[in-house]
Amino acid sequence: MEKFDRIGAEFILNSCYSHMGPTPEKQGAPLPSYLPEIPPAEELIALPEPAALNLGRADLREIMEQRRSVRRYDENAPLSLEELSLLLWLTQGVKKVSEKTGMSLRTSPSAGARHPLETLLAVRRVEGLEPGIYHFIAHRHALLPLISGADILDQIGASTGGQAQVLTSAVTFIWVALPYRTSFRYGTRAYRYLFLDAGHVCQNLHLAAESIGCGVCAIGAFEDEAANAALGLDGQEQFVIYMASVGKKTP
Repeated sequence: MEKFDRIGAEFILNSCYSHMGPTPEKQGAPLPSYLPEIPPAEELIALPEPAALNLGRADLREIMEQRRSVRRYDENAPLSLEELSLLLWLTQGVKKVSEKTGMSLRTSPSAGARHPLETLLAVRRVEGLEPGIYHFIAHRHALLPLISGADILDQIGASTGGQAQVLTSAVTFIWVALPYRTSFRYGTRAYRYLFLDAGHVCQNLHLAAESIGCGVCAIGAFEDEAANAALGLDGQEQFVIYMASVGKKTP
């Protein structure tokens, strides 16, 4: 975290002008990879096609007025795979991918369409999925199993200080930042955009979940080193930036 804290301090001082400086893009560096490597098809779990889902058609104003942070979930009610598919589509669904650059247009905004966030899921109660950690391969709208078993879920919960909503959620969204996707163009100012992008995605999750009767609690209080270590992230080139627990509301 020392390196990240130093970079954070630098961006506070320099972010007003850093996008005008010698960024990697201006220095002629090659484009970063804006999409994760495509795993073999047999390793992926296909999600229900978003266009075929007829969920969450409530009035937007009503959804926004009803939205609140929900920390208690019905522990007897799993999410369906259709519901999870909808939440993933409305938070980071890929609408178009550039064949030339690999950059994408998605259902949430991102500075320069860089989309530096990858979505991991700590799954506890989702129909058709075993408990464990999954990576949302957004441009394939599919899941890649990463770590199986309940132990990893306990580690994620422990990294949040044992927050009850993480230990009882049906699924916890974990957003991982890959800062170079954005700093390639914007230099240290990218560290401002990372957090703005995370806020956009999480707000989409709040509204999408409310539309299907689920509750969300955004989580910024977690131990960075513990969360990164549990997921095998180096904490510099890739690190957990935000989380949000999701579950069916209690009756």
